Amino acid sequence: MSVNYGSKRIVVGAHYGLRDWLAQRVTGVLMALFTLALLAQVLLTSGEIGYDKWSGIFSAQWMKALTFALIVALIYHVWIGMRDIWMDYIKPVGARLVLQIFTIVWLVACAGWSIQVLWRL
Repeated sequence: MSVNYGSKRIVVGAHYGLRDWLAQRVTGVLMALFTLALLAQVLLTSGEIGYDKWSGIFSAQWMKALTFALIVALIYHVWIGMRDIWMDYIKPVGARLVLQIFTIVWLVACAGWSIQVLWRL
C-alpha cells in the first residue's frame, strides 16, 4: 500500500533561488576582494594619482585578466539583481520581457565598452 504524507502542492517557479543567491554572494565577495587589491596597488605606489599611475597598474597582464574576471562577475551580479527586480515588480509579461531584453543589451554594451577601455591601457 502506497501512502503519501503531506500536502500535494504544485511547486511553480524557475527553481534557481539558491543558485542565484549564492552567485550574488560569490560575485559580491569577488568584487570586494578586487577593490581591496586595487586599493593596495594604489596605496603602495607613491606619487600623484593620474593617467600614468592608472595605466601602470592595469598594464600588467595579470591585472587585466583579474579586471576582466571582475567585469564578468559584475555583469552577472547585475543581471541576477535586475532580473529578480523585473520578475518581482513588473507583472505584465510583455513589459517584463522588454525590460529584460533592454537590460541584457545594456549589460553586454557596458561589458564591451569596459573591456575595450581596459585593453587600450
